[in-house]
Amino acid sequence: MARAVRFDRLGGPEVLRVEEVAIGDPGPDEVRLRVDAIGVNRAEANFRAGTYVYQPVLPGSGLGYEAAGVVEAVGEGVLDFLPGDVVSALPAFLMTEYAAYAETAILPARALVRHPGNVDAMHAAATWMAYSTAYGMLLEFGGLVPAMPVLITGASSSVGIAAIQIANSIGAIPIATTRTVAKQQRLFDAGAAHVVVTDTHDVVKEVLSVTKGEGVALAIDAIGGAGLSTLIQTVAPGGSLVVYGWLDPAPMPFPVHPDFRARNVRTYAFTEVTMDADRIERAKRFVSAGLRTGALDPVIDRAFDLTEVADAHRYLEANTQLGKVVLTVDR
Repeated sequence: MARAVRFDRLGGPEVLRVEEVAIGDPGPDEVRLRVDAIGVNRAEANFRAGTYVYQPVLPGSGLGYEAAGVVEAVGEGVLDFLPGDVVSALPAFLMTEYAAYAETAILPARALVRHPGNVDAMHAAATWMAYSTAYGMLLEFGGLVPAMPVLITGASSSVGIAAIQIANSIGAIPIATTRTVAKQQRLFDAGAAHVVVTDTHDVVKEVLSVTKGEGVALAIDAIGGAGLSTLIQTVAPGGSLVVYGWLDPAPMPFPVHPDFRARNVRTYAFTEVTMDADRIERAKRFVSAGLRTGALDPVIDRAFDLTEVADAHRYLEANTQLGKVVLTVDR
């Protein structure tokens, strides 16, 4: 038996509970992981609320994409991992099939990666959702290159911080947005070359000023909603706007620049990298190298115990954090 997070109905953080569940042995191509730390993501809050891209199976749904810990047992056909290996999980499965919010979890071996020895469990659990998402948008699909300006909205999120660090690691120019001035200096400290406070600044004017009137070649957006009509005006002709989140639940208009010149607009899901064998291997190599050198360094805003999972979700949804919220497992 092991403690795991479950919920029986859709709703707010209060629907989450910690209970004892039977874990059992890993099946073919699976591992059993002793979990030391868990990454908390917006995806899981949406899954719990019923607003995610797929629905939980109720009652008794688990949740969670990211965990770090030690392999306890491996199932038939698992050749890459052995008991005792220190690993972390990346989001390469559905939460209707596997769930990481637990002190012991069965996970698919394909979703595990060894993290460098200089990375502890908390930081390992804070890595793969954010960095694989940012890596895909910036490098696999965004074509980011040195000296290229990139606009990162909602930049205080874990994906936003990851994008800032990845941009800096290749010599690109990260331009961050944040809603209030409270996070402005913290984003500068996190590596943003420029920070636009959207409550007080004209985003289009500020971005065009920073880019000498040209606009950015790439913008990645976590917010969606009606603001896309404004955001497209920061993108240079031939540039790209990639939408990967919907913090604003309002309908998204098709964004058209007033000059009517072509811009590329697309949505992005992290599974475009994590569920693709070639892309995820490239992501693993890139992120692991950055972790080893320190160029990539997950920022942890706050840690909660597994038993405080509801509080962790409340904190995440208050949107006050900069970086990652994590759960730790106290045995």
